[in-house]
Amino acid sequence: MIDRSTIADAIVTKATERGPEKSTCPSEVARAIFPDNWREHMQEIRNVAIDLCKEGSIIITQKGKDVDVTNFKGPVRIKVKRQYKPETDF
Repeated sequence: MIDRSTIADAIVTKATERGPEKSTCPSEVARAIFPDNWREHMQEIRNVAIDLCKEGSIIITQKGKDVDVTNFKGPVRIKVKRQYKPETDF
């Protein structure tokens, strides 16, 4: 049995691997964790992604724009939040 934290780690890892300029599809995460029956777990993946978005770990987008995670339908993408990097050293 795969628990929520394993799914959350997989989502954040996939998004981080892509970087803040690119996104990943929730189905990619589902296929990685549940290769034989990934479609059956899509809602579970989406639910964990919604929780992570509410926590501020990731961004969920649709057609390139951030979505209201309390009210969306259809295909979405997952992005890691951009990390702040100072341009100069002090």
